[in-house]
Amino acid sequence: MNKIVSSADEAIRDIEDGMTLMLGGFGLCGLPENCIAALVKKGVKELTCISNNAGVDDFGIGLMLKQRQVKKMISSYVGENAEFERQLLSGELDVELIPQGTLATRCMAAGYGMPAIFTPAGIGTEVAIGKEVRNFNGKDYLMELAFDADFAIVKAWKGDTLGNLVYKSTARNFNPVMAMAGKITIAEVEELVPAGQLDPDQIHTPGIYVHRIFRGVNYEKRIEHRTVRSR
Repeated sequence: MNKIVSSADEAIRDIEDGMTLMLGGFGLCGLPENCIAALVKKGVKELTCISNNAGVDDFGIGLMLKQRQVKKMISSYVGENAEFERQLLSGELDVELIPQGTLATRCMAAGYGMPAIFTPAGIGTEVAIGKEVRNFNGKDYLMELAFDADFAIVKAWKGDTLGNLVYKSTARNFNPVMAMAGKITIAEVEELVPAGQLDPDQIHTPGIYVHRIFRGVNYEKRIEHRTVRSR
């Protein structure tokens, strides 16, 4: 099976209005920048986006928010995006805030083929409203459903022609669990190498999870908050 596609445009060719997308990354690290740019260019709308964060106003998912392409955001951390805040407060954007560990575990459950998880996070808060609670060994747990995403779009440092992926540093936080979880997984990589060149012990996402892969270009790799030592 040939998994290589020529570009981000080809990789996202069948993403349509109203679909649910997982987008990897943590803060501004490990974002699938090329695919996000292609989605903006294509102009698909009414999307539900599952991502740890919503980017910033002019980068990441923030670019899609600016074009009113996102109907709903399912996220953990959204505090750096003024346009996100404006759309939320005006009622233009539906938002589901999820504890970060719950977000990761719901992704993982989808990858493992599990329908749901039980977690103590959210018990006694607004997060639990309308959800099933079960007691195990005297402690309450909230039932959270595994995600059901049409596409998972991730970014890796290196990948090979079979779809095996290696992430670098912070980019490894959400990309691997999302790569397992989409019905179709698209991976953009900084370096694309022939099969057999990656050390098997260093592979973070096995190629069996990846359906399309391409070499991305022009990565910005922004820093969300640059902090330096005072002189």
